[in-house]
Amino acid sequence: MDVMPRWADVILVPIISLLIAFAISALVILAIGQDPVAAVKIMITGALGSTYGWGYTLYYATNFIFTGLAVSIAFHAKLFNIGGEGQATLGGLGVALVCLSVDWPHWALALPAALVGGAVFGAAWAAIPAYLQAKRGSHIVITTIMFNFIGLALLNYVLTNILRPQGQMDPASARFPEGANLPTLHDILAPIGISFSKAAPANITFIIAVLACVLVWLFIWRTRVGYELRAFGHSQPGAVYAGISPVKITMIAMLISGGLAGLMATNNVMGEAERLVLNSVEGAGFIGIAVALMGRSHPFGVFLAAILFGFLYQGGAELALWASIPRELIVVIQALVILFTGALDNMVRMPIQKLFLALRRSKAEG
Repeated sequence: MDVMPRWADVILVPIISLLIAFAISALVILAIGQDPVAAVKIMITGALGSTYGWGYTLYYATNFIFTGLAVSIAFHAKLFNIGGEGQATLGGLGVALVCLSVDWPHWALALPAALVGGAVFGAAWAAIPAYLQAKRGSHIVITTIMFNFIGLALLNYVLTNILRPQGQMDPASARFPEGANLPTLHDILAPIGISFSKAAPANITFIIAVLACVLVWLFIWRTRVGYELRAFGHSQPGAVYAGISPVKITMIAMLISGGLAGLMATNNVMGEAERLVLNSVEGAGFIGIAVALMGRSHPFGVFLAAILFGFLYQGGAELALWASIPRELIVVIQALVILFTGALDNMVRMPIQKLFLALRRSKAEG
């Protein structure tokens, strides 16, 4: 029997961790002579106070949902995939090649093809570290982080020498055909009478990210392969004894993980930039690790954590713009959230476990 109920593990522990992180952030803001209450108001207003702010919050959250799900899938097999940055980078190359290869007549045709392109390139980039882990014993952490840098170097070469239009100075591809431009939330909501900012980059990919959460949940908890993946993560010797192949599970988990990371490119490359640029991922692959940790590798938790980090990104940008607070402080706040929801998780969890254990004992004695 678990020491504390599932809801306390999934909801109570992260909330208390967040409150501690925000309290320390408030002390830091006070220490530099600023008003933490005013800072919070600016962040909330900038991220949630208008459809423009919501549009950016959901745009960032979409990226983090995909990378958070990517890390979560690997976590369930006890594989620490920190190569989401590189896999999303190569996913962007796959999306760009698909979008540039055809003069697409409509986004409804271009989007499915781009999803396949991003997923295939992301999965292919994850397959190499997966094979090295499964067949050669190379540690997945080392290989995936190395492949982040290799992926960026490869994209730099491709953009500079192959995809860059003649006469253009910056390393970026040509703009995608107009038929490959994705509808924004403004375009989607306007026909049903809901007003949404035209300037916000949130687009139909957010809906796909939500659908991905549902599909990942079904895969992990409602399929045989998902069961084998979780069994392998809980006990590798037990899984092997039961006839589950470590090579098969490692490859499947990393291929799906890389594919999910590659899907992120449909949001930032196809949906927002509408061309492939060098640093399009902008750290979302690493934020996905924090999102997965905070969301307990559960798709619903990943969704909520991604919204929170989307809020921090957009609110932090507004805070740096409208207050005399250095933008680096926003990184500090994000780091504190990651620290308390990830590395120091047991510092919060253990006292709560003791509390529930004491309540259970008192109830049994009564």
